Amino acid sequence: MKRSVTLSVNGATRTAEVEPRALLVHVLRDELHLTGTHIGCDTSQCGACTVLIDGRAVKSCTVLAAQAEGQAITTIEGLAPRDGLHPLQQAFWEKHGLQCGFCTPGVILTAVDLLASNSDPSEVEIRHAIEGNYCRCTGYQNIVAAIQAAAATLRGASAARAAS
Repeated sequence: MKRSVTLSVNGATRTAEVEPRALLVHVLRDELHLTGTHIGCDTSQCGACTVLIDGRAVKSCTVLAAQAEGQAITTIEGLAPRDGLHPLQQAFWEKHGLQCGFCTPGVILTAVDLLASNSDPSEVEIRHAIEGNYCRCTGYQNIVAAIQAAAATLRGASAARAAS
């Protein structure tokens, strides 16, 4: 028996008819057609399905869609401003922090959560934060460099706002 689920996704209210046991990752991909949220392992190990729920990185394969009602969900599609890329997306591009790109949305959203609570993380702190996100293409060095570059950009933007 399906039920109506109303979700706030990327700033818009979206409603879908889903099974009560439907996982958020499946509703995002199959019902709302937000395919930037990837399914990589089906066991909550890889982090490819990471989204932000109320600003916190969460593996969407571990959350029922019904549990996400009333919370703000951000997927990779909702991260960038309309006129460009989010600083993390730009840094991943500039620092070659991606190869095939499959893990990239989950890693970026995990990094958004990290940088929201720690604007100047060390390499060790970055590696610890992303340890639940598997990348099979890289050795993580460029991912870490991209997160460090984005952190510096975001700190600079914050300083500029504070000065004005």
